Amino acid sequence: MKTLLLVDGSSYLYRAFHALPDLRNKQGKPTGAIYGVLNMLRRLHKDYPSALSACVFDAKGKTFRDDVYAQYKANRPPMPDELSCQIEPLHETIVAMGWPLLIIEGVEADDVIGTLAREGERAGMQVVISTGDKDITQLVTPHIKLVNTMTNETLDEAGVEQKFGVKPERIIDYLTLIGDSVDNVPGVSKVGPKTAVKWLTQYGTLDNVVAHAGEIGGVVGENLRKAMNWLPTAKGLLTIKCDVELPVKLDDLALKPQETQKVDSLFERFDFKSWRKELQGSVSRIEDSAAAPVARAPAAPATPVEKRYECVTTEGQLDAWLKTIRAAKLTAVDTETTSLDPFKARLVGISLSCDAGHAAYIPVGHQYPGVGDQLPLQRVLDKLKPWLEDDKAPKLGQHIKYDTHVFANHGITLRGVVHDTLLQSYVLESHKPHDMDDLAERHLAVKTITYDEVTGKGAGHIGFEQVSVERATEYAAEDADITLRLHQALYPQVAADEKLLH
Repeated sequence: MKTLLLVDGSSYLYRAFHALPDLRNKQGKPTGAIYGVLNMLRRLHKDYPSALSACVFDAKGKTFRDDVYAQYKANRPPMPDELSCQIEPLHETIVAMGWPLLIIEGVEADDVIGTLAREGERAGMQVVISTGDKDITQLVTPHIKLVNTMTNETLDEAGVEQKFGVKPERIIDYLTLIGDSVDNVPGVSKVGPKTAVKWLTQYGTLDNVVAHAGEIGGVVGENLRKAMNWLPTAKGLLTIKCDVELPVKLDDLALKPQETQKVDSLFERFDFKSWRKELQGSVSRIEDSAAAPVARAPAAPATPVEKRYECVTTEGQLDAWLKTIRAAKLTAVDTETTSLDPFKARLVGISLSCDAGHAAYIPVGHQYPGVGDQLPLQRVLDKLKPWLEDDKAPKLGQHIKYDTHVFANHGITLRGVVHDTLLQSYVLESHKPHDMDDLAERHLAVKTITYDEVTGKGAGHIGFEQVSVERATEYAAEDADITLRLHQALYPQVAADEKLLH
């Protein structure tokens, strides 16, 4: 069975921009999004060998959905200049590497992917869609599955139902009820995933939910009845169009020969030195399907350490930790928040670690019945701000770009960041996963507490602010502790190769 590989380039573009450290070439131009997307494409063809493939991006300008609803995506801020300047060179490189690139005006990348996926399915192909967009789960069938290289998640029919609580064919109904804040498509007010799953489990479809709206009591029932005239429009906006007229046929999506000289020139422009070496046939640290990687001695498992995790709920404890971090040579900093979107996230807690096994969690925003004592958020920030903004106080993080955004949301400019374990992992082994759970298992032989274990999945998911302070302390303090220990394992490998330091 042939495989058709479809990549949601727009989804990965934004994710790479926000996930990666601020990588720049010698001229100071940003390259992080370029690196992230290209690295993902390199990995995909190794993991999913395919006869046909395409990388799909959104076109500039409005789509048919804007004609239906003028406020569609109206809440989105303009694309940052540091991202927009990377798009054209990224597209140029993708084409030079031989990937078919599709950008179709008037529709979104999702619609192009949906059309190709259905064509591939009808042609008897196995379709793999690489994306981080939950909307595309509506396309999943026995012959279509999703993969997310940033989280190592694979979603087939069973995976979609486990994650969201409904089958793929009910995803559109589910999204219509809860709405899509990212695209500014309202759902039913006060209806979240739990209620949507409950209704769809009881009534089967959105049409049946609407047909039984009179039976549903309380405020949510009233809100449902108020939204009934809007729901068909919302469903239309959230439904992926699978009959787009395309300028290509499936047979046109064969990978073309790579323009090696042009790719080399582009890699030189971006300062992707190790990729240039690989391209030129030199010994490379990066593994791909054409060349074996140079053996790098794995970091030895960390010596078992006694864990001492402290929940800071008094002024005395906070003052003691301020004294500790002021005297420390390096402090790992991590934040727990209300959202994974760095521009919307508000602080729920802050964790710190200066010594392996010893860490603190400062809860400031947990909200649930019976929550215990917490220090006031503003009081904690007022005390921490001088240290957080001190460029002479060395700090470390795992993807600390996110935490920098979070602190900025609260009026604090994080300074003194000297290390990021995510970046260390990228320069050492760009072809492998870089999330903390994978890194801890790979380099420390430690099984960490995962985010899903703390907040739940699918219909049972809760916001971090609803996690008990006790459980949050175990998870968040471990994050800071593991970040510090990862640095101690990874950085000596980076420092041993002078080229990796620049």
